[in-house]
Amino acid sequence: MSNKQFDEISEPIALVVDDEPLIRMDTADIISEAGYYVVEASSADDALEFLINYSSLQLLFTDVHTGGDLDGFELARKVAERWPGIAVVVASGARLPKEGDLPDNASFIQKPFSAATVLGVLLEHYPNGPCRKR
Repeated sequence: MSNKQFDEISEPIALVVDDEPLIRMDTADIISEAGYYVVEASSADDALEFLINYSSLQLLFTDVHTGGDLDGFELARKVAERWPGIAVVVASGARLPKEGDLPDNASFIQKPFSAATVLGVLLEHYPNGPCRKR
């Protein structure tokens, strides 16, 4: 898909990153039902490569343990530095964030999470997102 094709998408775009296919698909479904057009990546490295080519996202939702060279915290910090307009949600069931792990524009959700939890974080922290319109 080209940048032009992404520009033609009417919904806000979210990138969901998780190395576990079923969890990634479930998370993508939750975020899609919240009103986002969802793109999926299986590693933080793939997500960063995608962002370098297609940076017209509004939301990054990433697991901490994504496989590859970067983890979700590193990805969140790189995104906040390079694309500060992208909202970031980091999730993990194995590791809580320590000081400095999360950039200022990021939220953290502990796994396992429910659709209601994800929607609540999106509504609370990203009030201009599509969830508000539902």
